[in-house]
Amino acid sequence: MREPLILVTNDDGIASPGIRCLIDIMETIGKVVVVAPDRVRSAVGHAVTIADPLRLEKIKDHNGCKEYICDGTPVDCVKIALNIVLDSKPDLIVSGINHGSNSSSNVIYSGTMSAAIEGAIEGIPSIGFSVTNPLWDIDISPSKKYVKTITKNVLKNGLPEGICLNVNIPDIKEKDIKGVRVCRQANARWTEEYEKRKDPHQKDYYWLKGTFEIFDDRHDTDEWALKNNYVSIVPVQFDLTAYNMIQTIKNWRINV
Repeated sequence: MREPLILVTNDDGIASPGIRCLIDIMETIGKVVVVAPDRVRSAVGHAVTIADPLRLEKIKDHNGCKEYICDGTPVDCVKIALNIVLDSKPDLIVSGINHGSNSSSNVIYSGTMSAAIEGAIEGIPSIGFSVTNPLWDIDISPSKKYVKTITKNVLKNGLPEGICLNVNIPDIKEKDIKGVRVCRQANARWTEEYEKRKDPHQKDYYWLKGTFEIFDDRHDTDEWALKNNYVSIVPVQFDLTAYNMIQTIKNWRINV
């Protein structure tokens, strides 16, 4: 059988330990092409570069794995890979392994997940992988088995068009991971605070801080799964329509 073509990207940049681990895993599964940001581009969401030129540079070609850096966002990386780098549509797009959780509402801000969502928009099975610890010097090895197994399942079974997977892995020893839970996104959000500071010229600037608050204690959520040492898988769609509200708003009689 033909080797699957796998596009790898992330939002932590080409040098992050997470993407290096992901590349190693994907090379055991198929033919890999990497297009990733040239630097950290975390929390840029689904941003696309439209007012500046994009630069793309090939940095490595080893054992059939081609690696490119792009000075744009993760979504830019996916778009330029599909339109410039690749001769054919990939069988799979994987994004990550992100350093830091992308559970719950974090999916909205995440560049890692936006790359996977862009793949879903293009009709390509896509997965975003994250480990809950944001530090770069963590041991990512406990995630390898789960990344490989989930990837193989997606290649085998496919995903419905418009759907990608948001996979979060707890930062614990492999022996302590209890298994995998397929779940829904928890009701949680950031409560932000801007700390006012002075620069050396005594001008004001602001530094964003925040607390992540969970308003959902049910056992079918990603936050519960991670707290209880499970890998969480949430199917994500880019269609944000609140279908249950369509008829309600129609009943407002807002036609003029």
